[in-house]
Parts: sequence; structure tokens; C-alpha cells
Amino acid sequence: MYYEFIRILQVNWKYKMALRGVKVLELAGLAPVPVCGMILADYGAQVTRVDRPGTILNYDVTARGKRSIALDLKKKEGVEIIRDLSKKHDILIEPFRPGVMEKLGLGPKILTEENPGLIYVRLTGFGQTGPYKKMAGHDINYLAMSGVLSFLGRKNENPLAPINLLADFAGGSFVCAMGIMAALLERTSSGKGQVIDSCMVEGAAYVGSWLYASKDMNIWGNPRGQNFLDSGVHFYETYQTSDGKYMAVGALEPHFYNIFLEKLGLSDEDLPQFGDPDELKKRLGDIFASKTQDEWSIIFDGSDACVTPVLDSIQASQHYHNIDRKSFLPGGMPRPAPVLSRTPAMPSSNDMSVEPGVNSMEILLENGFTQQQINKLIEQGIVENNQKSKL
Repeated sequence: MYYEFIRILQVNWKYKMALRGVKVLELAGLAPVPVCGMILADYGAQVTRVDRPGTILNYDVTARGKRSIALDLKKKEGVEIIRDLSKKHDILIEPFRPGVMEKLGLGPKILTEENPGLIYVRLTGFGQTGPYKKMAGHDINYLAMSGVLSFLGRKNENPLAPINLLADFAGGSFVCAMGIMAALLERTSSGKGQVIDSCMVEGAAYVGSWLYASKDMNIWGNPRGQNFLDSGVHFYETYQTSDGKYMAVGALEPHFYNIFLEKLGLSDEDLPQFGDPDELKKRLGDIFASKTQDEWSIIFDGSDACVTPVLDSIQASQHYHNIDRKSFLPGGMPRPAPVLSRTPAMPSSNDMSVEPGVNSMEILLENGFTQQQINKLIEQGIVENNQKSKL
């Protein structure tokens, strides 16, 4: 019912989404580019993913709202199709190392000359210039080079990367999407597209701007894991409960810390805000181990003690606050954020996977190719058509 309601909204001519009418070509790659494409699709863009023929493993688990065409870019006819499609699209996103697109004859100089309004997006780890530009890497490497990884970790332990969230997605997908939005807005006045060099090292560093700007504040200054916000104090930490779950404590300010103590039934003498962090953590750990997560949640919910349960992905989608805000979609995926009052993002489906080449024929027909031309391209192996039978 929920998605049928969304479908009706989307086909209703009165309903407008922020990026409705924007056409995107997304050259298939690993996680950062697909998530960037999903963001654009969620806000109404028509996103076409360009896959390779014969793709067996479909790594794009964030294909919500996308379609797929499978093209052999090793053949000049496949390259010509991309050039033709680029003339009719607003955005092209590519994930390859510098120089790959140029070798294919699909570099920004060629495509932006043919379509001056094209926003040509290059999302890579180390960027389009510099000594590292062609070097392989992953989130942990980009995060390390950004300076942000040096902040993350516990006392007397190695730096610890938070999965692959900060460089791949925060500094990659989301920063890149922000740049695309800015370029689209600027194009409304200039009529011109531009090339976006989105570097995950720089994106992660930009996400960490506050860390750079706050280095001289009193919350930092000690080695990693011994500061206010990096697990160095007992009042900004997680604690295990009696049922093996966890609570998060963030009672930084004195007035919040006083409420925290009140909810625990303690005084500042029992648990002073400042003292030996290791000893205070041990004492507080014993306290939290005395009750279940649900019991502690009942005690702290609705208060300014800054204590909340650490929810897993299932719990998060089922928490009453998130249910009230409809923060998660049916099936448990997060709702697109932020929420716009007039043109909110409306995911087109709950299907997060799109098989490579499933929309090849319809995409080519929409873009002026005849059925005869398409059949010939399929026969030559330049286009792969995996359209499912409707029977």
C-alpha cells in the first residue's frame, strides 16, 4: 500500500520532486558511485546505470530507482552509444582511475563539447591530479590520507576506521551529490555544465572540518582515546547492559551530567564528572550491567540526560520515535534525508537491486534508436538485453 501510494504520487502530474526531469548516466562501479546515483534517484532524477555485458556478480545493492543498460565499451559502437546518450543527459558519473575515460574516447573534453550543459562527474579516491591519482586504495586509505583516521580509536590502541562510512559514503557519495546539486543550480543561470573532480580524501577531510577547526579547544589535546569525544571520559562512552546490549552516554555539559546522575540515583560525590577515567568507567560499567537495555531506556527516555539505547538495524527501524517520523521505509531501509517540505524524496520502489541490462531495449528506444538498430547491436554483442518476460 505504501509504495502504491508513492507510485500514484509520482505519476500524478501535479506532484513534483526536486530532481524530476534530470537525467543521469551512472557508469557502474563499486559502492561510492552507486550510492551517489541512488541519492539522485531518490530525489527524482532518472538514473540509468551502464553495466558491462556478461556481468555475473551485481555489486550494486543501492540500485533503487535506477534502470540498467549493458554495453560493451571495448567496441567503438558501444562507445558511440555512450556519446549519443551523453548528448541527451544532464549528468554523467564515472568511477574509473584518471585516464580510463580518455582512452575510451569518452573524456570530459569530448563529451562536454558535444553537450555543453553536461555535468561530468569524476568520483575517485585520490582525485584527478597529484602523485597518487592512479594508485589503488580503499576507504581506510583515503581516510588515513585525510587526517581524520588519526582521531579515531581507543586509548593505547591503533587508529580504528568506522567500517567504510566516512570516505566511501560521507566523503564520497554524499559530498559528490552535494557538488552535483550545486552544479545543477549554477547551470540554471549560466546554461553551462562543468567537470566535478570529487576526491574521497578531500571529501573525508571536509566532513572532518570541525575536527580540524576544534584542535585548540579543551576537548582535545590528549593522545587518541583520551579526550572528551573519543572515549576518553566515562560520560561519553557506551556501556553493556545485563542482556548483552548497550547504552550510549553523552552527558557532556554539567547540567546534563546532573540529570544523568539524578536518573541513576547518584550524587556527584558518588560519581564525580572528573576523576580517573578508567576507575569511573569501571564503576559506571557495573551500574549499567545491573539492568537490561529496555529497563535503562525506560529510565532515561524523555530526559535531558543524553542517554539512549544503541540500536541495531532492526531495532532502529522499529523504535517508536523513528516509527513516528517514518524514518525507515517498509522493509527497513532508511528514508532519504533530509526531508523537504514541498518536494520530499520519494523512493520509487523497495527493490534495491537492478539486474544488468534489464532495461537496455527500452532505454535505446527512448533515445531514438530503432528496433532494427537495437536488434543488430544485440546480435553483435555490443548491447546485452536481459529484459524479463512479462508473461
